[in-house]
Amino acid sequence: MVPATSREFRSPPGSRWIGPFRGSSGRATIALIGLRIAYAYNWFDIGPALPAVGSEFGVSGAGWGLLVAAFLVGAGALQVPAGFLASRFGTRSISMAGAGLLGLSAILSALAPDFELLVLARVLGGAGAGLFFSPAIGLVSSLHPEGQRGVPVGIFSSAFSAGAGLGVFVSALVVPQLGWRVALLIGGVLVLALLGIGEGLVPRSAGPPIVPGGRSGRGIPNALRSRGVWAIGVAFIGLEGASLSAGQFFVPYAQIVKGWAPALAGAVGALFVFPSVFGGPTGGQLAERFTNRRTQMLLFTAVPALFLGLIPWLGLAEVALVAVFFSFTYGMVYAMMYILPPYLPGLTEDDTPLAIGLLNAIQLLGGSSVAFAVGLVVAAQGYTAAWELLGAVAVATLGFLALVPRTGRLPRSPGPPGGSGGSGQTTDRTDRSFDIPKN
Repeated sequence: MVPATSREFRSPPGSRWIGPFRGSSGRATIALIGLRIAYAYNWFDIGPALPAVGSEFGVSGAGWGLLVAAFLVGAGALQVPAGFLASRFGTRSISMAGAGLLGLSAILSALAPDFELLVLARVLGGAGAGLFFSPAIGLVSSLHPEGQRGVPVGIFSSAFSAGAGLGVFVSALVVPQLGWRVALLIGGVLVLALLGIGEGLVPRSAGPPIVPGGRSGRGIPNALRSRGVWAIGVAFIGLEGASLSAGQFFVPYAQIVKGWAPALAGAVGALFVFPSVFGGPTGGQLAERFTNRRTQMLLFTAVPALFLGLIPWLGLAEVALVAVFFSFTYGMVYAMMYILPPYLPGLTEDDTPLAIGLLNAIQLLGGSSVAFAVGLVVAAQGYTAAWELLGAVAVATLGFLALVPRTGRLPRSPGPPGGSGGSGQTTDRTDRSFDIPKN
């Protein structure tokens, strides 16, 4: 039963769903995608700044890894609480508050007088990011009807890589000319500016229903008890660590080891994140149309990850190709993950924000340990061993996919009397590796 305090978004009378960006729901989706881009900028702008930060504060190697991991720890720690807070106060309120905290923390990072306060500001920025994301993806989903969410959710997911690529490239250009503080300041100002736009465009009615009194007294939520959610989270810790570390550490690696100019290092570094803009919509559609989701996620993670270990032996063109392939495919995989929760046994669409929050918490906290380990390996053994580590760990954790239940299609919605909209019966959730989508 939906309580009276439901914030589910309803399309205006007479509106027609033609494409994901039409009408007020489309404008709201675009605003959230813009915030997602600015949010991602603040994850990756620190990578090209690591040598300059290290030079100013006298840290390198493990200190670099700690600075990268700090943001991930903050983001991971707030993922699940964000789901509970969203159920109590609304996905829109929590998402926008998280974006505000992220923007302010980025400005504090730019003003940090010492390394310890910079690390603390990055943790707070990560916390803001954690509050923003899973409620925001619930907002995007609520703005579109079932069966038409794959593309907007996929674009929202992959917009992270557009922002990440922007963060890598802009920071690589700005740091040598204006310093690392300006690069971080740009990220904070960008988030706060787009937050102001989002406040005006995202309807206050958007998002799943508010649960009166939060989730207290309801026992452990289904999403937190789902074996599938936990297994998916652990299975992609390696991919999380590899995707974030590759984007963060490539620019320093390219400049220090390969001797590339900042603009070239930044451009190629952006290829490790930007092409997943196009992978996300592809993965979202595949996840909705086909049921062999575990097989897809396994292949689209393992094959490109193996190429990461070859980076030190490749030339410019080959590195660029590996970067594009890796980024495109992990964009596909993340979109599949974010579409998947309602297909898992025992979960519904109402469980999606909390399920995604748990997925992200597991992957970010695990990925932070990978980033820190990469920093240690760089300091102790060099970048060649670090690239080999990234490829190996991305593949190693995939074994947990064996614990993910097979999934089929969502239950059909009852059709209109005499119509062809469905029988109201539930389709099976069996994973058929060669199932052909129904038109």
